[in-house]
Amino acid sequence: MMKTVKFFAVLVILAMTFTSSHAQDNNDWAKDKLDARKALPNVTDSPSRKVPLKSLAPLEKSEGIIRRVNLYDDEIKACALTFDMCELDTVTTGCDMDVINFLREKNIPATLFMGGKWMRTHARRVKQIMTAKNFEIANHNWSHGNCALLSPEGLKAQVLWTQSEYELLREEAGLDDVQPVPSLFRLPYGRSSESAVKTINELGLRVIQWDVAAEAGDNSNIKRAKKSAVRVANMTKPGSILLFHANLVPKGTINLLREVVSILQAKGYEFVKVSELLEMGEPEVTRDGYFTKPGDNRALDKKFGIDGTGRKTRFTGE
Repeated sequence: MMKTVKFFAVLVILAMTFTSSHAQDNNDWAKDKLDARKALPNVTDSPSRKVPLKSLAPLEKSEGIIRRVNLYDDEIKACALTFDMCELDTVTTGCDMDVINFLREKNIPATLFMGGKWMRTHARRVKQIMTAKNFEIANHNWSHGNCALLSPEGLKAQVLWTQSEYELLREEAGLDDVQPVPSLFRLPYGRSSESAVKTINELGLRVIQWDVAAEAGDNSNIKRAKKSAVRVANMTKPGSILLFHANLVPKGTINLLREVVSILQAKGYEFVKVSELLEMGEPEVTRDGYFTKPGDNRALDKKFGIDGTGRKTRFTGE
């Protein structure tokens, strides 16, 4: 009798273990405390491989900075939702799983511009995101280096370290069926120079800006988010590229995103990845990066360290 009781007790424990494990597998996309800002240690080392194994072919010519796309078909209402996920050398930021899970659950395509250092901080999330077919990952420099201020060596390192970190995480996850390395790039702070764009294009990446800067501060307040969403939707046109963030900076992005998506869908818009949008028309190109008008981001040059990375000493990639 005692042996029978013990046998059933073991079965119960095994069943509970399986159920708990299964529930955890199903719920591993749920946000947790490690997704919060500054929850994870700030590691400033370079990636274990500074240059990616996979190199992209240089673009045939330097094409400038893509702000939006003029669609071939006037009947199509398509736009791209993009999200920056980044951090400085001096601090870690979060991963906004409310945003990620909203996009997943609604099956909304999106392009995620990730900093390489941010990728390493949130490696488990990046490897998850790589498996989601509605997302594409793009390059947003290693530690948000300002492309107008970085030295040529520092700029190349910021780009290539990010390519390498992506490549390393892809290898760890064993995901042979996803893109080998990103092919799209976003300028931190929207700042650049002619020579920087030329360098990035020579590294094989297309520079993607935006024509709609969605966030304009904290959207934690639902009433404010609704008002902001009307502004964003009114600015959006077929072929637009919308800028959001998914690193919990600023706050309340999920409130704004829900409202924007609702309004645009009611207007008949479809959402596509940036790579898909580029195939639907001719890119509208500028020679300088900015938020809403030329020069409106230059004040940021003095706010985040000597070259935008938060550091007091120059980033060289050494």
